[in-house]
Amino acid sequence: MSAPEPQFLKRQENGDEYRLALRKREGAAPAVVWLGGFRSDMLATKASALDDWAVRTGHAFVRFDYAGHGESEGDFERSCISTWLADSLAVIEAEAGEAPILVGSSMGGWLALLATRALRAKNSPAAPGGLVLIAPAVDFTERLMWGEMPEAVRDEIMREGRYLQPSQYSPEPYAITRRLIEDGRNHLMLGSAIATGCPIHILQGMQDPDVPWQHAMELVEHLPGDEAVVTLVKDGDHRLSRPQDLDLLVGAVENLAVQKVSGR
Repeated sequence: MSAPEPQFLKRQENGDEYRLALRKREGAAPAVVWLGGFRSDMLATKASALDDWAVRTGHAFVRFDYAGHGESEGDFERSCISTWLADSLAVIEAEAGEAPILVGSSMGGWLALLATRALRAKNSPAAPGGLVLIAPAVDFTERLMWGEMPEAVRDEIMREGRYLQPSQYSPEPYAITRRLIEDGRNHLMLGSAIATGCPIHILQGMQDPDVPWQHAMELVEHLPGDEAVVTLVKDGDHRLSRPQDLDLLVGAVENLAVQKVSGR
C-alpha cells in the first residue's frame, strides 16, 4: 500500500513561519511516531518498514519531517535542536493521541528522549508509553561533532558560522552551523540521570562509524529507573536498514505495542 498523502502543520519558530509535512495512517492505539535522523526524511527505509507494519496490524502510525528536512518547509541552517524538538512536540501532541510509542533514529533518539522529558514535565497525556531508539545520538552535537572535530574545523565554525561536512550518505556536503552546536548545549542529557517513565528498547550496530556502540551503553547507564533492553547487532552499521535489521526494529515496536494493549 502506498504511503498516505502528506498533511501540513503550520509552525512558527525563531521568527520563521513554515509548514511541517507529516504523513498519518489512522489505526488502533497506541500510535507509533517516527522521529528521523539528522538530514534524513520520513520516506526513508526504516520509516517505510514501520508504515508497512502499521498497515498489516492496523496500528496508527505518524511520521514527519523536521524543519529544513524532506517535504517540510523551513531553513535547515537556521534550525537547531530547539527547532526540531519543538517540531516533534507539536506533531506528537496534535496527532499521536495518548501514550504513543516513539521510535527515534540517531538524532531522533535524542529528540525522543527530550520530548519525553518535556511531555512528562507537564503531565501531558501524550507522554510516551514506550521508546524504541536506534543508534541514539544523545548529545551528538557536543560529543560526536564538536568533541571530535579538529581545531581548524572548530575555528571555521566559530569564524564563518558554519562548516560544510562531507557526507558518506550523500554526494552533497551538509552544513554544521555554530547555531546547531551552541543550541545543542542547552539540551545535553548525559550529565545526570534520565527518567522516561516507560520501557525502552535500544537497537545499536557495533560497526556504526557515527554513533559508537559504547555511546549507547553510556546512555543505558543514565537510565537507572527505567526498564531498558539493548540489542547489539555485531555486524550492524549506523543505518540498520538491512532486512534482518528491519525485522528487529519491527519486532521491538510490536512488543511494546502489545505490552501497552495488554496493560503489562
